[in-house]
Amino acid sequence: MINNMRVIGLTGGSGAGKGEVSLCFISQGIKCLDTDKVSREVCLPGKPCLRELVEYFGEDILLPDGKLDRKGLAAIVFGEEDPEKREVKHAALNRITHRHIIDAMNEWLRACERDGDSFAVVDAPQLFESGFDRHCDYTVGVIADEDVRIRRIISRDRITRETAEKRIRSQKSNQFFIDTCDFTVYNNQGLDVLEGQVNNILEKINFFA
Repeated sequence: MINNMRVIGLTGGSGAGKGEVSLCFISQGIKCLDTDKVSREVCLPGKPCLRELVEYFGEDILLPDGKLDRKGLAAIVFGEEDPEKREVKHAALNRITHRHIIDAMNEWLRACERDGDSFAVVDAPQLFESGFDRHCDYTVGVIADEDVRIRRIISRDRITRETAEKRIRSQKSNQFFIDTCDFTVYNNQGLDVLEGQVNNILEKINFFA
């Protein structure tokens, strides 16, 4: 339970540029947890999360060295052509991983609170799907135009445009984040524009007070 620190939940779809927004918070001295990194850590060989994934999706999701084949798993889930089956697989993936990720997130937040931090940011693409939004004092949604997101995903993950489009279609829309989050950051332009938007949010939540 976090009592003396305010938690900012940062979220958005793939390719929206949440990492760049995180850097803006970090530049103000606010610690930020990248849950993508946490998700990789909880899926290391020997971890309970990886064992549960293998039980559900099969050993084909493992590389020869026993590590998780993340691209292979993504292909199984997001590459599913049948919308209903894709939804079931996606829900199973979330159900298995979220519990382990949230445990690690809470441990990190408790450490920040012990360090005397007054604010902390959790960068969580699955913020609402995991239910962790209920533990946040503020939520910030990062959005960008679809073509911008597709270009970023292709460049980052070295996948085809078709695969990138499927991934975006399987996720929540920009409008969802606009309607649901306390604040929205538009990330179609450069870092200077982002910094201005983040500073405006920090001013509204009295970070500079």
